[in-house]
Amino acid sequence: MAVIVYAESDNGLYKKSSFEAVTYGKDLANKLGTTCLAVSIGSKGAENLGTFGADKHMHVENDVLATFNPQAYSKVLSEVFEGHNGSVLVLSQTYNGKSIAPLCAVKQNAALVTGIVDMADTNGGFTVKKTTFSSKAIAHVSIKQDKKVLTVIPNSYKIARDGDDVSVEEATTSVIDGDVNSVVISINKETGKVPLTEAELVISAGRGLKGPENWNLVEDLAAALGAATACSKPVSDMEWRPHSEHVGQTGITIVPNLYIAAGISGAIQHLAGVSSSKVICVINTDPEAPFFKAADYGIVGDVFEVLPKLLKRVKEVRGQS
Repeated sequence: MAVIVYAESDNGLYKKSSFEAVTYGKDLANKLGTTCLAVSIGSKGAENLGTFGADKHMHVENDVLATFNPQAYSKVLSEVFEGHNGSVLVLSQTYNGKSIAPLCAVKQNAALVTGIVDMADTNGGFTVKKTTFSSKAIAHVSIKQDKKVLTVIPNSYKIARDGDDVSVEEATTSVIDGDVNSVVISINKETGKVPLTEAELVISAGRGLKGPENWNLVEDLAAALGAATACSKPVSDMEWRPHSEHVGQTGITIVPNLYIAAGISGAIQHLAGVSSSKVICVINTDPEAPFFKAADYGIVGDVFEVLPKLLKRVKEVRGQS
């Protein structure tokens, strides 16, 4: 009854969240007294997944799998799950993972729990902790089904690199063109930026910056920290920043180690996308801004004064010119 983990990759590079999923899968396998099998589909990264805990690594590739497709990828994972007597399928809760997981659960008649933030409790059962109500609460879910499909929120589980290298076993699949009823014509991606969903540090700003011409304050601090940049919905709606940077209930949900929000009031829709951040720091001139209630640290001040001082101090600490 193996634990199967989908190791997602993109253009020949594993996502950081894949290493988290493999580590989670290995720790869960240890609790269940079984093995952890990592599965990569299409292009795969250069890192050895055994380092992150996989006891075995299977790679499946053919022309149909060259471009991500939920129908094809879910069929591959279901074949591996069945062929290796899988008990739990673990995926990262990325956009791809969220589209595959329900299909796999249906194919395997398995229980599906998404948004997991901690290791399962297997004492006398199988209980997982997950976010709910747009990350405003935590639910403890007891799973009774023998087969389970779990998605783990990125940045919620610590990567461990204490495993041994494993060889990659090339596997075949029965997936054919007829299994795919939609085709991706083109993919437009932003390059040269830290992906928001995988960023450990995020600097975000709202209308308090007063205009796109002032965004260098955010970008300079982000560059000094090695952070990703983000924004509130009104900012993206006014096209000050691209929609790909919009975090919130209707944008991207993130779970960084540190989220700095400058000039954002903290509407409930915005909080829904960032409230799972491990540490939240808020900068706002209004001491009654709702965001301060969710913040771990708050600075009542003008972003045009605070951000340059933060940048100066970061450069001093890091020895940057």
